Amino acid sequence: MLFRNRFFLLLALAALLAFLSLSLQLLHLIPVSVSKNGASTKSRKRILPDPVTEPPVTDPVYEALLYCNLPSVAERSMEGHAPHHFKLVSVHVLIRHGDRYPLYAIPKTKRPEIDCTLVANRKPYHPKLEAFVSHMSKGSGASFESPLNSLPLYPNHPLCEMGELTQTGVVQHLRNGQLLRDIYLKKHRLLPSDWAPGQLYLETTGKSRTLQSGLALLYGFLPDFDWKKIYFRHQPSALFCSGSCYCPARNQYLEKEQHRQYLLRLKNSQLERTYGEMARLVDVPTKQLRAANPIDSLLCQFCHNMSFPCTRHGCIGMEHFRVIKMHQIEDERERRQKKLYLGYSLLGAHPILNQTVARMQRTAEGGKEELFALYSAHDVTLSPVLSALGLEEARFPRFAARLIFELWQDRGKPTQHAVRVLYNGGDVTFHTSFCRDHHKRSPKPMCPLENLVRFVRRDMFAALESGSTNYYDACHTEGV
Repeated sequence: MLFRNRFFLLLALAALLAFLSLSLQLLHLIPVSVSKNGASTKSRKRILPDPVTEPPVTDPVYEALLYCNLPSVAERSMEGHAPHHFKLVSVHVLIRHGDRYPLYAIPKTKRPEIDCTLVANRKPYHPKLEAFVSHMSKGSGASFESPLNSLPLYPNHPLCEMGELTQTGVVQHLRNGQLLRDIYLKKHRLLPSDWAPGQLYLETTGKSRTLQSGLALLYGFLPDFDWKKIYFRHQPSALFCSGSCYCPARNQYLEKEQHRQYLLRLKNSQLERTYGEMARLVDVPTKQLRAANPIDSLLCQFCHNMSFPCTRHGCIGMEHFRVIKMHQIEDERERRQKKLYLGYSLLGAHPILNQTVARMQRTAEGGKEELFALYSAHDVTLSPVLSALGLEEARFPRFAARLIFELWQDRGKPTQHAVRVLYNGGDVTFHTSFCRDHHKRSPKPMCPLENLVRFVRRDMFAALESGSTNYYDACHTEGV
């Protein structure tokens, strides 16, 4: 009897040790041997940590998880909240496209094998995914502004093409659209059931990932919409500056900002060592590896829970990833301190903010057009807008990030209107430059529309060193 008890005890202990060993391997705490041809002798699939609570100090892995915006993570939302005597009258949504395949490839490594077809029973799952594919297949005759009419309406390659939207990216925006539908249509009835085409304003850049992201959000917002009512306008510039893109001073700020980035990188000896180690692993010059922007590919593999690439010299590891990601975070901190990016942002974001304000004013004056505006854009679109608004603590735009401007009408005083600004579901209105101190001067619980109008038409330029009072003069001031 004693012998049998010892036998079972030893058996349980052996099973526990085996489980711990396997768990450590999955977490990359025990190195996994690599064969001579560079292939792993065991599966190197990595288990993503769970972002339950924010760490007490900056953690690059936690920040990368937030950037991934995994659809499995519960979403918070403060959209559509206002005192009962306010009526929602228009909504303006600026999004970053969803999860995509890398734009760059790490030299001499195998491309990540990600399937960009949409499969309803594959993770990440969304109950409307199959219906979305079916509806998109009926839109081949849709009328979009050229060159958008030549782009595919949903991703469909078994091996993703560079920069292509993934199933994760589609699901992220189906979720966004459904969330906005529940709030703006079901709760606030922003659009009538027989809405007219002019009540939507849709605009996107000429990349398939932005068009497809916009369509996914739109389908979640208006399931089975009538294709005849939909018209996406093409925006040639990632800044959405339309006919106001020529701005020499903006480019001067950008050149100085890029020089600042270069100097910060030179000062980071750990980063330079990391690039050197990675370059030796893939057997290319350090300059070539850096030019390939390896963090872009590594973030894709991280977000898709894939192992980092290996060669016959070894594997790129989590420590390499941590160092590069941490440098990105430090760069964002210094960027806010040096204010060069702010100058670029104020001039870069003015056109799209000016368009938004003009639409709000038309609605406030009784207009019934463009009640819901959607700009499907990029990180380089959202980032300067966030900076221009003074949202200094806002994180860099994640995949499927959303920035929303809501316009509200006071039911008791119909000529008075207020605005709310929300970033990824959080109310940031009173963190903006134009309304940060409003509550100190006024008992009103909402930020007046006039504050935003005054900021865009006048105060944005006061923050520039040129002393200009309008966009044209600010753009053409020499010696920035």
